[in-house]
Amino acid sequence: MTLAETLVAPLAAAAAKTPTALWNDSADPEELRQSIEFGAVGATCNPVIALTAVRSDLARWTPRIRRLADLHPTWGESEIGWEIVRELSIAAAELLRPAFEASGGRNGRLSIQTDPRLHRDKDALVAQAVEFSALAPNIIVKIPATATGVAAMEEAAYRGVSINATLSFTVAQAVAVGAALERALDRRAADGLPEQEFGHVVTIMGGRLDDWLKLWTGKNRILTTPGVLDWAGVAALKRAHQVFQERGYRSRILSAAFRNHLQWSELVGGDLVVSPPFDWQKRINENGIPAEDRIGEPVPAAILDELLTLSEFHRAYEVEGMTPAEFADFGASRNTLRQFLDADAQLDALVRDVLIPPAP
Repeated sequence: MTLAETLVAPLAAAAAKTPTALWNDSADPEELRQSIEFGAVGATCNPVIALTAVRSDLARWTPRIRRLADLHPTWGESEIGWEIVRELSIAAAELLRPAFEASGGRNGRLSIQTDPRLHRDKDALVAQAVEFSALAPNIIVKIPATATGVAAMEEAAYRGVSINATLSFTVAQAVAVGAALERALDRRAADGLPEQEFGHVVTIMGGRLDDWLKLWTGKNRILTTPGVLDWAGVAALKRAHQVFQERGYRSRILSAAFRNHLQWSELVGGDLVVSPPFDWQKRINENGIPAEDRIGEPVPAAILDELLTLSEFHRAYEVEGMTPAEFADFGASRNTLRQFLDADAQLDALVRDVLIPPAP
């Protein structure tokens, strides 16, 4: 086997032999091109990703920022920054169009995230989702899985927007979103609106659930068996996928926020999406992590039993572990939203530094 064949084997095998779809957790054009060679049929963009992409290619984006400022003399830093997010998303969506057309719209999607500053305003989230949806035919819009966001997702989906839940870490959140999307699809059918493949997906940020439980157990001085907490996100993803299959939900679970290869290897075989950052894709391929059908394999009993002794994991794992009113206050939700907001502010600052550099 050549080096090139070794690099593409595990991810390509999963894409070729199972219903599991690979998406790239970045809209960076060069990374996405390589990920598509690995078998990727989707990608995502958000303020964090846009900030990283711009910082990694300032030679390209600095003159573009200045050009946008010249074209729109009344725009502030935020408007220019979000125009960059749009441009990155449109370019990435074009790269994915062949997969979109080949799959009839189920794959080939580019996720663009709504402005995190709108997280408390349902109507604003819906309006921005409708606007973003019109950027390209294969756009899918990310809305936070809070009580406000779930209501916004249902309304936006009813209006014809393809949906991807974000700020989502628990089975309860995923099931609430899945049910909301079912209601939207049923409402569209009842009102005689056109049927189409929306490609709706429901993210669980498994690695960020792991992160939160490690923080929570540390704060509460709880010692766990080494390695057990690395299975928490995997357990939630497997449980959510099982529930979606049992209930016949027409959306798919999406695994994101990678912290270990289990968040890929333990999910292969399911009708779901795995969305690793590009470097994780390279590491999975370079290490030859097998692409075996493991979605139906339960989390080892001793590990799951220990996880279930943790009240915070119990909230994340059970279908009714928390109410929608509690979604926004879950520790992982609060910490991640703060990171999204901080990235948005940093993108504003980057634009400011280009337009108004400090005086010498």
